[in-house]
Amino acid sequence: MRTVKDFKDYELIDADNGERLERWGDIILIRPDPQIIWQKKRTNKLWNNPHAIYHRSSSGGGYWETLKKVPDVWSINYNDLTFRLKPMGFKHTGLFPEQAVNWKLAGDLIKNADREIKVLNLFAYTGGATVACLKAGANVTHVDASKGMVNWAKENANVSGVADRSVRWLVDDCMKFVAREVRRGNKYDAVIMDPPSYGRGPNGEVWKLEQQLGELLKGVSSVISDKPLFFFLNSYTGGLSPTILNYMVKQYFPVGKDDTLYTEEIGLNVTDRDISLPCGATTVWIKNDK
Repeated sequence: MRTVKDFKDYELIDADNGERLERWGDIILIRPDPQIIWQKKRTNKLWNNPHAIYHRSSSGGGYWETLKKVPDVWSINYNDLTFRLKPMGFKHTGLFPEQAVNWKLAGDLIKNADREIKVLNLFAYTGGATVACLKAGANVTHVDASKGMVNWAKENANVSGVADRSVRWLVDDCMKFVAREVRRGNKYDAVIMDPPSYGRGPNGEVWKLEQQLGELLKGVSSVISDKPLFFFLNSYTGGLSPTILNYMVKQYFPVGKDDTLYTEEIGLNVTDRDISLPCGATTVWIKNDK
């Protein structure tokens, strides 16, 4: 498992009985996580003194219970990147900190490429990977079906000092966008995909990962340039094993015998328990031109 070790403004302090105790800058939150099925005595006093707790509803959804003043919006830093946060519905804050391992890897690959790199970021959410790639010097096309998320990503680019870099912000259905790029003949040197298990496009298009992933990978393989740098595929769907994801990338992409290809869990270290919490998996393909 690859885990984040250099995210000073985020900490997974403890994890117990279906809940996370987290520090986001100076804000302490308790959020539900159904995979935390173990139960052990909670010794950290912050369990009893958070800023806010997210409670799930038995009928779906949930609500934030605020115990201390929580800003409407606040910022945290990851190395030279800055992100704006706010408590959202369905327990989210606008950032998945475990993805920092992929932001760093993408940034390092782009910096070491010694050429101009065009990146396509699909299902790009609030732009963590977009901002990291822009900071490293890439040209980025950022695609997400939610106008609100794209606007949030623009805010992150602005506070990270990369709003003036070469970037296209697109509110679009990712499947339809890729199909149009294939017809246009546009190419990208690197692609990052962070698809949800289930979602809807801007016009109500239904996305189901297990049914449509193959079609999307086929399309993406057609927009990869003749000199690809990397491809990242994130998955949070428990039904798709790392072996299956690895096989599908091999099926659709020109993976050479000397290339780097692996699928590995990513996660967060739990400070109080000396364990790591899995947060999905990433398939990484890095082209070796040597």
